[in-house]
Amino acid sequence: MIARKSLEQSLEMIEDSISGQCDQIEAMIRSAYRGLCERCMGTADNVLAMEERINENEVQIEEHCLAVLALHQPVASDLRRTAAALKINADLERIADLALNLAERTESLVEFPHLEIPSRLTDMVLFSINMLRDAREAFLKVDKGLAMKVRGDDCKLDEMNRQVILELTEKMTAHPEWVSGYLHVFSASRIVERIGDHATNIAEDIEYVVDGEIHRHQ
Repeated sequence: MIARKSLEQSLEMIEDSISGQCDQIEAMIRSAYRGLCERCMGTADNVLAMEERINENEVQIEEHCLAVLALHQPVASDLRRTAAALKINADLERIADLALNLAERTESLVEFPHLEIPSRLTDMVLFSINMLRDAREAFLKVDKGLAMKVRGDDCKLDEMNRQVILELTEKMTAHPEWVSGYLHVFSASRIVERIGDHATNIAEDIEYVVDGEIHRHQ
């Protein structure tokens, strides 16, 4: 009974830490995109400082997961929770890397102060943040239905990305002198689309916790 309580406390601590990572990563994405739109020099440095904290937390969470595996030797759903936490932890660290990449686009766009950021890209950023929020909520509540919603939303984000690319292609045709600037926006759109991919990975791991089936590549 005592061992069971200790295991549950350890898993809850890991899940709380992962939830905290999600909050910090959302702040990184928002800061990066705001800097991109406003052409704020120094955005990348600010986001880098946040990303370094994410990296430190990622190592600590992984160490806690490995300690659970070694000390408690969990089985069944507890083992799946621990394995999923390890994988989700890694996906969150990659999302933080992408947020930093997004911030770095700011430096490149400073040379194009009058270049308009497509409103659809703003929609994509907000949509990807909602995907991340839903993935966290699904993880904390072990909610397979919400996880499946996140997987479905990835298709919607992909379509939004295609629309942004189409719009950028049209703008580059109309303003060939700004092609290099629009390519940076193109890169930003692709980065946001990849954030959605990692949120989808998290959703797939939650489905694994629920039913024990691996849903990747299906």
